[in-house]
Amino acid sequence: MALNERMSDRENEVSKPRFNATVPNIARVYDYWLGGKDHFAADRAEAERLLGIYPRLAQLARENRLFLARAVTWLAAQGIAQFLDIGSGLPTAHNTHQVAQAVNPASRVVYADNDPLVVAHASALLSGPGVEAIRADLADPAGIIADPVVGQLIRPGEPAGLILAMVLHFFDAEAASKITAALADWLAPGSYVVISVGLGDERTGLTLAREYRAGTVHNHAPDQVAGFFDGLDLVPPGLVDARDWNPGVSVPSAGHRGGRILAGVGRKPHPAAAVDRM
Repeated sequence: MALNERMSDRENEVSKPRFNATVPNIARVYDYWLGGKDHFAADRAEAERLLGIYPRLAQLARENRLFLARAVTWLAAQGIAQFLDIGSGLPTAHNTHQVAQAVNPASRVVYADNDPLVVAHASALLSGPGVEAIRADLADPAGIIADPVVGQLIRPGEPAGLILAMVLHFFDAEAASKITAALADWLAPGSYVVISVGLGDERTGLTLAREYRAGTVHNHAPDQVAGFFDGLDLVPPGLVDARDWNPGVSVPSAGHRGGRILAGVGRKPHPAAAVDRM
């Protein structure tokens, strides 16, 4: 069966009403904060309730989206022409394939999400040459790697860009580390991993983790987030606030209160380089 036929079957499958509009949904809450239109009353109520607890949440969501656009632009300029965006969320501005193809029109992108509504929207709105959407669960990295669509668009042995934006705080630190390690191990040397994680100080972070009803949130410490890059070489400026990440531009360290988004890009070294660092 041709890839387009398989995708047509997948679109028909995921477009069935499997979601509950009366229950807040992670992707739809985030879409509301970004100014999107794909949300329901329950999502808007949850988003506004959380903004009442911490008003900077919508601003942080926008900062993360702009970080992702800068990171993908930089990766494409480094010659990365294939991307796997896991937990991509609902289509909005600065989608990965749009940013990458603005630099290199031949860029290929696979969007992966476990939400059938997200996949249905992505299949309908983000279609184009070299762009596909699959339903997959980040908790099962082996399943993502084995997906035939990933196998066709992400060529083995060729460096790729892996995007894990605002998804790892939905796993405890041990699980998140295992997930990133498994995916990084699969990537070819010279690949890059883009990570952003929401967290906060003891008061704000724990409050938001307790109050968030659209999913289970873990308030990781900064050193735990840094551990997600184990085995990778951090691209300067390293692990910083999403709004401050610009490749090669250092920023002064500062104390942080409240909520923040830590973001960074790591490069998988070639085996010889890894040995040299030991």
